[in-house]
Amino acid sequence: MNTLLQLFTDFSLLSFVAFGGATALLPELHRVVVDQRQWMDATTFAHLYAIAQAAPGPNVLVVTLIGWQVAGLAGALTATLAMCLPMSVAVYLLFGHWERFKGARWQRAVQLGVAPLAVGLIFSGATLVGRSAGLGWAGWGFVFVVAAFAARARFHPLWCIAAGAALGLAGLV
Repeated sequence: MNTLLQLFTDFSLLSFVAFGGATALLPELHRVVVDQRQWMDATTFAHLYAIAQAAPGPNVLVVTLIGWQVAGLAGALTATLAMCLPMSVAVYLLFGHWERFKGARWQRAVQLGVAPLAVGLIFSGATLVGRSAGLGWAGWGFVFVVAAFAARARFHPLWCIAAGAALGLAGLV
């Protein structure tokens, strides 16, 4: 199977479980791209994720960068289209029917069940990126401090990025 078709097939299937966005898919993206297809190593994967997060725009940019790394411009377009199109079509087709069941017990259960699923997937993705980046104990400690701080305070996330960069330059994390 050619690479572009594999990209489209793999990412189309992943698009159906993208609760929480592309960031929630990081563990599965990593499994497919690094472990299964061996299109890149774990460090390259972590670097692409970091670039995607540093750039302005949606978090699905990581998919575009993976596609670019795998097959150039055609790969970037294929991966992005595969991640966005199938679920967009499904949502478009199902949206009109969803409102018909407003207040149904199963609908509330689905809505309540998706939130912890998204949080768990995002946490799993963050853990994967931390492991791929080779964080030591100090790095993981910084992650937990930032997470606790972010949960309690309202501030711009660039302050945490700046703090992490300063600690990294000082050789502390």
